[in-house]
Amino acid sequence: MNEDASWMHTDMGSTTPTSITVCGLDLADDIMGKISFADLAFRMVAGRLPEDGESVLFNAVLVSLADHGITPTVLAARLTYLGAPEALQGAIAAGVLGGGSVFLGVAEDAARFLHETLAELPPSPDDAELRGAASAAVTLLRESGRRTPGLGHPVHKDTDPRVPRMYALAEELELLGPHLRLLRAVAEASDEQSGRHLPINGAGVAGAALADLGFDWRIIRGFTLLARTAGLLGHLAEEMRRPMAMPLWQAVEAGTLE
Repeated sequence: MNEDASWMHTDMGSTTPTSITVCGLDLADDIMGKISFADLAFRMVAGRLPEDGESVLFNAVLVSLADHGITPTVLAARLTYLGAPEALQGAIAAGVLGGGSVFLGVAEDAARFLHETLAELPPSPDDAELRGAASAAVTLLRESGRRTPGLGHPVHKDTDPRVPRMYALAEELELLGPHLRLLRAVAEASDEQSGRHLPINGAGVAGAALADLGFDWRIIRGFTLLARTAGLLGHLAEEMRRPMAMPLWQAVEAGTLE
């Protein structure tokens, strides 16, 4: 047997008979009771622990994405649980697999769009440069018949309540970066060019905030999945607490879902 196991090495973690190391920290002594789950997730992806303000904003993003009632992913999870209550992992997996570009891809799409737009600007663009880039980007999208990533919501027609709070937090924490600033300029340009109001979507502002925290747009959907998994667990726990209640599919069919 080849004793050289270097190919199996990962900086994420390792174990010995007496210790567990995660991201270079001792799990028992350095992490448990000292570092929150969200901060550890930040450390795993970013390669460093967040600063205090970054931790607040990152946690706010995850909370904002956690759950929004009866959604496609929730329906998939709850109906799968009703069919196979012995396999909780199957219900969770069904919910995760039910999240694609339409439902869970908004944060990623917005971050990618903003990243590509900013790539054409100087490293620290001023407001005028952001407004010009936003106007040009929206014009291009309109001419090609494409929607503007990060804008519009099927329920929140005027203002998504998560958006002003996220901007307030970012400003308060001095973390209002170019992605968030550009997204606001894009929304203004869209309103001006279309003559109708499309609000910034809560998932879009989350994607912009994550990008300003330094996360690559390609990883951002993963954070959406992380947050939504907590929501799925909550919905499945609710199913467990009411085994004699009307099944979800019957409630949907009867129109009595609350």
